[in-house]
Amino acid sequence: MIHCQCITSFYGGDFTDPTLCMFMEKPYIDLYKEFAPVLKKHSAEVMNRYRDEAFALFEELGFPTNRQEHYLYTDLREPLSVDYGLNINRLSIPVDPYRAFKCDVPGISSYLYFVVNDVFFPAKNTAVLPEGVIVGSLKEVAEREPALVERYYARLTQKKRDGIVAFNTAFAQDGFFVYVPENVVLDKPLQIVNIMRSDVDFMANSHNVVVLEQGAKAAVLVCDHTMDDVRFLANRVTEVFVGKGASYEHYKLENTSEKNTNLSTLLIEQQEGSHVLGNVITLHNGVTRNTIEIALEGEHCETMLCGMALSDREQRVDNFTSILHNKPNCHSNELFKYVLDDASFGGFTGRLVVAQDAQKTQAYQSNKNLLLSKEARMRTKPQLEIYADDVKCSHGATIGQLDEEALFYLRSRGISKQEARLLLMFAFTADIIEHINIDLLQDRIRMLVEKRLRHGTSKCDGCVICK
Repeated sequence: MIHCQCITSFYGGDFTDPTLCMFMEKPYIDLYKEFAPVLKKHSAEVMNRYRDEAFALFEELGFPTNRQEHYLYTDLREPLSVDYGLNINRLSIPVDPYRAFKCDVPGISSYLYFVVNDVFFPAKNTAVLPEGVIVGSLKEVAEREPALVERYYARLTQKKRDGIVAFNTAFAQDGFFVYVPENVVLDKPLQIVNIMRSDVDFMANSHNVVVLEQGAKAAVLVCDHTMDDVRFLANRVTEVFVGKGASYEHYKLENTSEKNTNLSTLLIEQQEGSHVLGNVITLHNGVTRNTIEIALEGEHCETMLCGMALSDREQRVDNFTSILHNKPNCHSNELFKYVLDDASFGGFTGRLVVAQDAQKTQAYQSNKNLLLSKEARMRTKPQLEIYADDVKCSHGATIGQLDEEALFYLRSRGISKQEARLLLMFAFTADIIEHINIDLLQDRIRMLVEKRLRHGTSKCDGCVICK
């Protein structure tokens, strides 16, 4: 059992009543006021510098509710009613992830690292990183090279008036830090595996920073897993800085449990001539909220953002995206797809904002959704805010069912109804998978998606955690 400082029990009552939501913040407010010195003792000064200010903002804002426009499709009342434990005293976790986790993609030869709950584990990789590249614990790097971390930490989160982000900045004590120097190209991807591990209902808050200097190139694969049959809540914030002419690929694969609540915030800042590819895939989950905001702060930036959710039972996935065109001559393309079955719920909000001076912008957005049952529900809200006049922009959304004519055609060729449905669903997801530029990873995701569409658990082969 993990011994941790637990939150006091929550108030009883009907948490479907919005008037009671204010009570969910009180245990955390009381906890911070009592244990702030302990939080700071087990963290780095760079992180502590923003902690009290973030807590004050959380006191003001509280947790977001679906009465707020940006959280219209995210209902956190039930997950936040759980009495979670937190490892404030940074006690050791009884697991060796390098022994437990065996399902890194065969042949991908990645630089493999782990974050267990909210603790970064030392690397056991035999491969040597290129000169100047740093991958490690945010806390330890901040203590070792405070000037480097200080240059970037909280630079993007400070601009956010969001209760989830403020809560993370107040309570996070660690995470991962990635630094790729000028003109350095990583020859293989970094794989960061987040594992939730506990014998009691547990909350983890981690804060991550990724920095690519001018002309650098890197790909990061983030995998989310759960290990135990308890309630988990993961609140992870990642700040990414992509320098002039740099190229960054960010892949996020969630393959957790129905008892898991995953709150993920990804903030990316692009400089002139940079390229970013983001691909967010949810295969199995409980409640998921992905917030992705990309700010194009230099001319001639290229951005491709895509994602996919495969949900059934009563799983809930909400993706909120915002692409901010702040400079001229930039190009973005966004595509999100959902396949929803049983009583699952999907939400998508996509904001495209073109600033007044961002002339010659090209920005395209599309959201397409398949509902496989009468109980499945999808809510979608594509948005365009254009303040420039010389632009090419479009957005659209569709919600429908499988094409009966296509099903009839396939069945007339001797294909069973089940296989025909599978083929159409797989074809529907194909263009998301194609936006994975790592061939071996693309093959593995294709296999996991097919397994998921067959109502399998989509767990990875050979993984002790997933067994």
